[in-house]
Amino acid sequence: MSRPLPSRTRILFYLLLSAVSLVFVVPFLILLSTAVKPLSQPIFSFPPQLVPLPPVLDWFIEAWTQISFPRYLWNSILLELLTVPAYLLISALAAYPLARLQFRGKRLVFGLIVSTMFLPGEVMLVPRFLVVSQLGMVDTFAGVVLPGLMSAFGVFLLRQAFEQIPRELFEAGRIDGCNQWQVFWRIALPQVKPTMATLAIFAFISVWNNFIWPLVVLKTDTNYPLALGLAYLAGVFGDDQRSLAAGTVMALVPVVAFFIAMQRHFIEGMKGSVKG
Repeated sequence: MSRPLPSRTRILFYLLLSAVSLVFVVPFLILLSTAVKPLSQPIFSFPPQLVPLPPVLDWFIEAWTQISFPRYLWNSILLELLTVPAYLLISALAAYPLARLQFRGKRLVFGLIVSTMFLPGEVMLVPRFLVVSQLGMVDTFAGVVLPGLMSAFGVFLLRQAFEQIPRELFEAGRIDGCNQWQVFWRIALPQVKPTMATLAIFAFISVWNNFIWPLVVLKTDTNYPLALGLAYLAGVFGDDQRSLAAGTVMALVPVVAFFIAMQRHFIEGMKGSVKG
């Protein structure tokens, strides 16, 4: 058993955690405060005035109505529904053989897949666009979704999870007459649900915040996801920081809600991914 930390060390540890949490929380509080401040209250002041006097919702209504915010929101949700399930399935199908099957060149294949994690995403923009253009998928959701369905990070994370499953479970499945697909679907996949949930959170955030690739592929503004819509919002309102802040806060709500819903699985999945 590990010995408990001394009280002084524990206090310093909590102080450090509190300081780090403030670094992340304070910018969001400033953003939220800006989104509900009335026009009569200055945004940029020293010291900062975080409490709106009085709070108003006018900027949320303006951000929602002055651009096609509902359309952009629906486009982002649709991209999530098309991308995340397929991304999880393809990552699992690629990771399982690398973890549990024996074939020549397995280590080399895994090494090549992991090596792509070191390539900046911008390097792949031109090759991906050429492929999408040749397939006639420019300005379509398919052109946005398909290039992102394969991820070295997802394969790496799920391979580690599959390797931690006890071998006895697979042997019991084969004794019961399961073929390789049934072993994968009925035994292996349910065992890595926490890791799948963790990967789903990363995929959800990545798709939701994706800006460069949709900007390159999509030409029609009615197909824009919310990340591009917010950039369009900046162009509409210019220096109106309150409306921009309100639109950003509304864009954060689905991400925060999804993370809260998956938080328990996320913690379990992170524990499993780092277990020796």
